[in-house]
Amino acid sequence: MARKHLLSDLKIPSQTAAEVAGTPDQESAPPQYAPRGAIGAVSRSIELLKSQSLSELDPDLIDAPPVRDRLPEDENEFEEFARNIRENGQQVPILVRPHPTAEGRYQVAYGRRRLRAVKAAGMMVKASVRPLTDEELVRAQGQENTGRRDLSFIERALYAAELEANGFDRPVIMAALGVDKSNLSRLIQAATQLPKDVIQSIGAAPKTGRDRWYELAARFANEDAVGLARALLPDPGIQALSSDERFSRVFDAVAPRKSKKDKPRPQVWQADDGVKAAKYHQDKRSVTLTIDKKAAPDFGEYLLSALPEIYASFKKAKR
Repeated sequence: MARKHLLSDLKIPSQTAAEVAGTPDQESAPPQYAPRGAIGAVSRSIELLKSQSLSELDPDLIDAPPVRDRLPEDENEFEEFARNIRENGQQVPILVRPHPTAEGRYQVAYGRRRLRAVKAAGMMVKASVRPLTDEELVRAQGQENTGRRDLSFIERALYAAELEANGFDRPVIMAALGVDKSNLSRLIQAATQLPKDVIQSIGAAPKTGRDRWYELAARFANEDAVGLARALLPDPGIQALSSDERFSRVFDAVAPRKSKKDKPRPQVWQADDGVKAAKYHQDKRSVTLTIDKKAAPDFGEYLLSALPEIYASFKKAKR
């Protein structure tokens, strides 16, 4: 009955973990039309559970994967998720593999969030144990993320860069993230152009798209901008914001400042009697005249009243 309870809520990405591990299809089986969409996903989930057994493991025996696929999430979001685990139990198993170097231990392929919540609740964790290679583990991580809550742009970029730094070939990384060659290059470029400590302080920023991250990377070409971001982010008030809000604060703080061109100093107009009655400044668009009321009281009012006559004389001279 425990397995039946798990089936009701299990969500598996469109390619199952068995397919991830490279299980060959039965060549002799006649072609069948598999249901698609949500019904297809449930059907594949049922078939997956039929083909494998679940174990209950001590969370303390399960280690992190070789490459992390997510940034730390906001604690408020995690606490809501953990409360649901405490109240309703773990409905969806995690996927682990036997640890490649530590006998009796495991590495999680996906389900780190569930593992953390179950461990905090003092429970045993329901897990599927599969002997995955490094490449199969990476593919399983990528397909799990595609089937559930997608990674944010910067998480995908960091994950791609970390996988390459750990020696994975680009075809494997492309399969894990579901991207082509050019998009993978852009992801890795974005991750390597941004200071990793700044990214981690900002967080996943799930609502922030790639264009704004690219623009932030361009702004960080200025070393002063990087220093400004590093000085801003540790502030408790900034850290209390959501990761998208933290991004916006940094993005605005390091925006290039428009250089103000030095305006020429205004010229002084001096009358024949020596009185410096006004100052003026002119450019291609306007002439600005400032009357000095101390030096020439009432001159401004007189000038305004005489403007119609002056303008008429100007028009006559033009003709």
